[in-house]
Amino acid sequence: MALHFTAQEFESRENKVIKSMKEKSLDALLLFRQESMYWLTGYDTFGYVFFQCLVLTSAGDKILLTRAPDLRQAQNTSNIMDVRIWVDRDNNNPADGLKSILAELSLENKNLGVEYETYGLTGKNAMRLNHSLKNFAKLYDESFLITKHRLVKSDQEIKYVKKAAELADKALEKAWESSRPGADESDILSVMQGAIFSGGGDYPGNEFIIGSGPDALLCRYFSGRRKLDPIDQLTLEFAGVYRHYHSALMRTIPIGKPRKEHLELHEICLEALHACESKLKAGYTAGDVFEQHRLVVDKTKYKSARLNACGYSLGATFAPTWMDWPMLYEKNPVVIEKNYVFFMHMILMHSETQTAMNLGESYIVSDTGCVRLGKLKLDLVVG
Repeated sequence: MALHFTAQEFESRENKVIKSMKEKSLDALLLFRQESMYWLTGYDTFGYVFFQCLVLTSAGDKILLTRAPDLRQAQNTSNIMDVRIWVDRDNNNPADGLKSILAELSLENKNLGVEYETYGLTGKNAMRLNHSLKNFAKLYDESFLITKHRLVKSDQEIKYVKKAAELADKALEKAWESSRPGADESDILSVMQGAIFSGGGDYPGNEFIIGSGPDALLCRYFSGRRKLDPIDQLTLEFAGVYRHYHSALMRTIPIGKPRKEHLELHEICLEALHACESKLKAGYTAGDVFEQHRLVVDKTKYKSARLNACGYSLGATFAPTWMDWPMLYEKNPVVIEKNYVFFMHMILMHSETQTAMNLGESYIVSDTGCVRLGKLKLDLVVG
């Protein structure tokens, strides 16, 4: 069985969730977020692209409703003992099958929390769910009940995060070695991802981001590779991944010779990163961290180059994204606690001069502040 945590740790997590459910007078939770299922039971799949629900009652009952391909997936990767299958056929509504399970658990006219905020519950399936359970039970949006528990990483989770960070560093070293005039972006991606796989790592929650020339100013993956010019710029945003736990890094690498703007922007990124570090501490808010980013960048002539967020939480996440809740944006009231993990990215995309400069690192919140997970230098490296 591919369980990556002890039975005691899973039991502790379940107890915390049930305690929160009872405080909110919830009789059951309907889990659709794959991250919640993985954290709570170890269940590891991409079957959440179809209708799939894990029912957890306040009495500790767990029943998974899924499709046939995920029966053995659940048996081999989780501690879920009761797995029910809904059958693929035309006009079949799996939400009706879920209603039958809830009735079996005597949950009619009870209070049910639902994870609506998730890629595992499409708009159409949410409509089906609401329609099937109309007048059956009281539904409450509890999208973040488990997510908030997931924010505080256990000792074992921190080991996996640190392993992910080691793999990210290895990938960055390969990128520095490979990024030079004439290099093909495809080869750079290959050695970076290869370093993570050869270290026992996993696929990331979203694609590695790579872009050069004018496309170095893009913050998303796109299809199509090119070779680097003698004078160029290369932006990379990627993550080391281990047991689905992510540790992300971001860099812009000037190729051949840096422009004056590259040097100026890098100094701003470095100053902003250190300023944000000063507020990434227990007791401060996510908004406090962003405010440091804003203050540093907005006093410069490159104010227009910054974005409206400067990072987000990291953890065990699944496609389509490794971004976790909460984000670091203006006045975000979420209070930071010890053992939260954040990726802070200083992204400056200066459209006027078509110059990119990015510096991103991942951190664990400690007793006294924050600890950078990456061990490599923050200096500007020229390829």
